[in-house]
Amino acid sequence: MTSPAAAGPRTGRVERTTKETSVLVEVGLDGTGRVEVATGVGFFDHMLAQLGKHGLFDLVVKTDGDLHIDSHHTIEDTALALGAAFREALGDKSGIRRFGNASCPLDESLAEVTVDLSGRPYLVHSEPEGMAPMIGPDYDTTLTRHILESFVAQAAICLHVRVPYGRNAHHIVEAQFKALARALREATERDPRAVGVPSTKGVL
Repeated sequence: MTSPAAAGPRTGRVERTTKETSVLVEVGLDGTGRVEVATGVGFFDHMLAQLGKHGLFDLVVKTDGDLHIDSHHTIEDTALALGAAFREALGDKSGIRRFGNASCPLDESLAEVTVDLSGRPYLVHSEPEGMAPMIGPDYDTTLTRHILESFVAQAAICLHVRVPYGRNAHHIVEAQFKALARALREATERDPRAVGVPSTKGVL
């Protein structure tokens, strides 16, 4: 039997094209945090860079969207493609740790994230009320939850994200992406002691 450590690289590549957007996402789970991101939405690019850097995922994201309307379609469709690419990269999930947990502070804000690569999409998300409605000219702060919803739906994972306190909207959102990166890094890592899929069902 091939050990998890001896298995090949885990990569996913998804192209998604609609009348509203054209998206390419490539992800390597066993990378070094090399990131090449261009969506046309500056703050979203910054968040995707956090995901790759702190998760040690090699990540390529190229999106051409209808930004003349607003950033919603661009962000949503990128998150959907990202989730699908992660799911492809995970393969049958043999030998992974499956669960991951991380807490990341950013100045006055704290984000707590727990993930289960369960094969069942489910999101629980909470962040402080009264956040500023926009970060920069084109990032609507209500989209953070929608990004996570879209990612979870395609990645087929269970994700709990909680920000118990925070004041600055930039910090609140960035802490979430950093904690998500660290939790996903832990969950997707190969466990040298694990054999097969980490589920009593035999499949995830």
